Amino acid sequence: MVSRLDGRKLFGTNGVRGVVNEQLTPEIMLKLAMATGTYFHGADMTAGCDGRVSGPLFLELVCAGLASVGCQVWNLGLITTPALQFLTKTWKMKGGTMITASHNPPEYNGVKVMGNHGVELQHEEELRIEQIYFNESWKRAEWNNVKKPLQVSEKFDGYFESILRNMGGRPQRKLKVLVDAANGVSVLSTPTIVEKLGGSVAVVNGNIDGTFPGRLPEPTPHNLMHTSRILPASHADFGVAHDGDGDRAVFLDEHGSFCWGDHTFALIVRDFLEHSSGVQKIVTPISSSQIIEQIAEKYGGEVVYTGVGSVFVSNVMLNLHAKLGGEDNGGVFYLPHVAARDGGITVAMIYRIISESRRPLSKLVADLPRSYIVKEKIPCPDSVKASVMESIRNLPRRGKVLDIDGIKMWFSPKSWILIRPSGTEPIFRILVEAPTKGKALRIVNDYKSKLSHIIKDSKRHVG
Repeated sequence: MVSRLDGRKLFGTNGVRGVVNEQLTPEIMLKLAMATGTYFHGADMTAGCDGRVSGPLFLELVCAGLASVGCQVWNLGLITTPALQFLTKTWKMKGGTMITASHNPPEYNGVKVMGNHGVELQHEEELRIEQIYFNESWKRAEWNNVKKPLQVSEKFDGYFESILRNMGGRPQRKLKVLVDAANGVSVLSTPTIVEKLGGSVAVVNGNIDGTFPGRLPEPTPHNLMHTSRILPASHADFGVAHDGDGDRAVFLDEHGSFCWGDHTFALIVRDFLEHSSGVQKIVTPISSSQIIEQIAEKYGGEVVYTGVGSVFVSNVMLNLHAKLGGEDNGGVFYLPHVAARDGGITVAMIYRIISESRRPLSKLVADLPRSYIVKEKIPCPDSVKASVMESIRNLPRRGKVLDIDGIKMWFSPKSWILIRPSGTEPIFRILVEAPTKGKALRIVNDYKSKLSHIIKDSKRHVG
C-alpha cells in the first residue's frame, strides 16, 4: 500500500481502497478485519458489501477475521453503505465494516469502518487499527468464544421507515422518477423509497453487476450522458443517479440536464430552514459553493465549514448536534436519520421539495443565485507538498482566509479560491468561484502560474 503524508499506510480519505489482488489482496482483508475486531474488543459488528465482483469473497474473509477475534458479526450481505450505517447506529452495534470502493472503477474494492454512530472512524482511530495490523497484535479468541456470523435477511425495513418518518410521510403530489442505479446496490433501496413516497419508478442499469456494464459508478455528467438522453422520453419528473454503494445521489431535471450537487443541496438547505425554528447550523466542506452560504444567510441559518471529506462533515455534525450537512458531490447528511451521507434520504428530500412546490426541478435550480466554478489540478510530488503549502500560506491575502484544509481566500464576498493538496494523488487542486466565468478563469490562471512557480522552486530545493 502507498504511504500517506500523515503517516497512515492503509487508510486514505475514505477508508482502505486498492486494485483487487494487487494493492488489496485476500490476505490484507483478513488481517485488516482481525485488526478491526481487536480494536473494537471483540464487540458486536455489522458487515456488508456492495455489488462488486470481489465483494462476496471479501465479505466472507471479513466476517471470518472479525469472528476470529471474538466479534459477533451480523452479516448483512448485499446492502448500501448508508443502510449499513443506519443499522449499525440503530441496532446499537459497536462498529461496522462496509466492503466497497464507492465510485471507483470496477477493478477496485475497499473497506469503510464505522463507529457506533454509523459514522466512519476518525483518522486517529484508523491509525490505531493500522498499528494493530502492522504489529500483528490482534487478540485471537479462545476456541469456545468464536461466534458464528449471523445471516441477516430483513435489513431495509427500519431504514425505509426512518426515511418516511423524517420526511413527514407521503407528499400529496405523486411523481415519476427515473433511477440510474449504476448496476449497484442502490437498486435494492431507491426504487422502494420512491414507491413508499407514493411515486412511480423507471430504472436503468438496475441489475447488480460488479463489472458496471451500464456506466462507470461515479455519477459525473460524462458518465450520465445516456441517462440524460433517455430521461425526457421516460416522462419522468426528475432523474437520480447513484454511485456504486448508494451514499451519493446526483440529479437530472425533467429535461435530462445535470444538476450539480451544490445546487440540489442548496434547495435542501432552503427547504430545511423554511421548516425549522431558531438558528440552524449547516455543515459543509470548505470546497462547497458560496450559494450554500447565501441561501443559509437569507433563511436564518449559519454555515460551519469543515475539511474536505465525509468523515469531517459527519463528526462536526455530531459534535455540534447540527441536523443537516452536505457536500458538492451529491452527499447529503441528516442527523435525525444518521449522520452519514445517504443517497436514499437525499432522493426523498428532493422528491418532497418538487412535490410540495409544484414546480419542476429545472425552475427550482434556475431560481438559485448564479455563480461560476472552475477546477484545475497541478502535478506535485508528495515529497514537496508540505513546503509548497508553507509558501502558499505566505502569499499576499486580500480578504477572509480559512486554512481548515489547504488555503481558502476570499477576494470579495462573491469570489474565492481554494488551494489544497490531494490526499490520494501527487497533485494540488485549485477551485475558484466567482460571479462570472471570465473572472473565475482570470483568478485560476493567475494562481496556476503562481503555484507552478512555487512547486518548481520547492522541487529544486529538495533536489
